[in-house]
Amino acid sequence: MKELSVTELKQWKEEGKEFQLIDVREPFEYEMSNIEGENIPLAGVVIEADKIRKDIPVVMQCRSGARSANACAQLEQNLGYTNVYNLKGGIMAWAAEFDNDMQVY
Repeated sequence: MKELSVTELKQWKEEGKEFQLIDVREPFEYEMSNIEGENIPLAGVVIEADKIRKDIPVVMQCRSGARSANACAQLEQNLGYTNVYNLKGGIMAWAAEFDNDMQVY
């Protein structure tokens, strides 16, 4: 499984690199804090795979990196995706590195 650090994600954002960010947390978690990804909870990733692109890099993100790793595995193993990256450390790592005021839990 490919992984991306929060530093690399920030660099992609700053460079204007084309990618899709999917937040696999539950809606209440997403409402509490997010980094502007599209919210598709883990349970719906395979069901809503038509919303997940195959032609550009896709970064899967959650609270700590565990659920997003699961999402990556589901997409790779069940649907043949080869362009997915797990965000190492999830939103907790993002908050620690770039946004100390971000609400984390």
